[in-house]
Amino acid sequence: MTALDPAPQILSLLQAQRAVFQAALPVPADVRRQRLQRVIDLLVKHWDGLCAAMEADFGGRPVLFSMMNDVLGSLGALKAARDHFEAWMPDQPRASVAPFDQFGATAFVKFQPKGVVGIIGTWNAPLFTLFAPLASVLAAGNRAVLKPSEIVPRTAALVAQAVAEAFDATELAVVQGGPEVAAAFSAQPWDHLVFTGSTAVGKQVMKAAAEHLVPVTLELGGKSPVVVGRSADLRAAAERIAVGKGQNAGQLCVSPDVVWVAREQADTFVAALREAYDGLFPTTRDNPDVVPVVNERHFARVQGYVADAQARGARVETAGGADAGDAANRRLPLSIVVEPAADSEIARHEIFGPAVMLRLYDEVGQAIDAINADGRPLALYYFGQDAAEQQRVLDQTLSGGVAVNDVLMHAALHDAPFGGVGASGMGHYHGREGFLEFSHTRSVYQAGAHDPRREWGMLPPYGPHLLPMMRAAVTS
Repeated sequence: MTALDPAPQILSLLQAQRAVFQAALPVPADVRRQRLQRVIDLLVKHWDGLCAAMEADFGGRPVLFSMMNDVLGSLGALKAARDHFEAWMPDQPRASVAPFDQFGATAFVKFQPKGVVGIIGTWNAPLFTLFAPLASVLAAGNRAVLKPSEIVPRTAALVAQAVAEAFDATELAVVQGGPEVAAAFSAQPWDHLVFTGSTAVGKQVMKAAAEHLVPVTLELGGKSPVVVGRSADLRAAAERIAVGKGQNAGQLCVSPDVVWVAREQADTFVAALREAYDGLFPTTRDNPDVVPVVNERHFARVQGYVADAQARGARVETAGGADAGDAANRRLPLSIVVEPAADSEIARHEIFGPAVMLRLYDEVGQAIDAINADGRPLALYYFGQDAAEQQRVLDQTLSGGVAVNDVLMHAALHDAPFGGVGASGMGHYHGREGFLEFSHTRSVYQAGAHDPRREWGMLPPYGPHLLPMMRAAVTS
């Protein structure tokens, strides 16, 4: 899309899809299943090219990670929707209005597709953030337009090519371009809009959508915290956190950002985390298993966060080999930043890179209070064997999702909703809840054959008996 003003082209595409959508209602199950299968087939056909494109866009992203996170993650979501959506489609009977239900009046809820959904993906998971929500969108019977991130241009171009091969543009289409295209995309009168990205940009997207009262699903982020209880196996917890933090070099919206440990266990935990991370990545330099930071700007940002914290007095430990990293190829070792100042950059912003904060508590309630004061994150993690403490953390915090004694894994639950709350977003996809997110839940009342209101004196002209009858119905 190269026009100076991309909005007319995007609007034309939206209007074309909406016209065909309206003419083709209702959307039967076999059509939905066939659309889902075509997306599955295009990923199966192009997975190797897409992995190569992601590798090139990142400057060395391992094919194994792209396969695991983006290709297989997307296929899992699409197959789960394909295999289960038909059970979610039927009308649901509901209680009718008394006393008319005694005369044959019935009620039910009907699930209908909303229409045309816009989906804005992100660079860190360039397939998953498009195709995982698309699975729920298509299962609900909608059409869609995808907007891949311009930060991964090769991947975006191949997604556009693959979709164009498999779909008519009135069914599923792709729009490419930079921030000006994304802004125009957000401002269109979609029937629903999905955005994955930062909280700051999410606010702009929601503001643009509000002009047309477009409902939004926002998958944002936040400083996803980890609470390591005193009852936790520190070595096991450190290993799981190291594995999670090493995924995509921490460039995931559910990556552990801040780890809370008991003060007296801090040194033991730091040593365990360093050992575990070193075991995964013995060196950072020239290591093909280490995902590069996506570009120079983000590389400098992560380095700046760590340097700022250190300049303000924070202790910084390094894991991932003794070398200083691979600046030429944007690979960084893991920085463990212990107790940074509250006003430091790393404490105020989502890290989104190979660094992690360590905070110390004397009583776990201090961690809970700090988590609650820092907004509502997309993910929260608890490690420990103390059932009462685990329940306390779950009951007294709010987050989009939770994993216990692991990290990241809740995002892979295809039969449970994935999404944020508060500053980490709104709405969700995956599972039946994803189907409902992109469906209009429509109440239907169907009158019985006989209407008793006239004979009961409930229609004008009202008689003197009606008010006493109404008063008698006012009960507790």
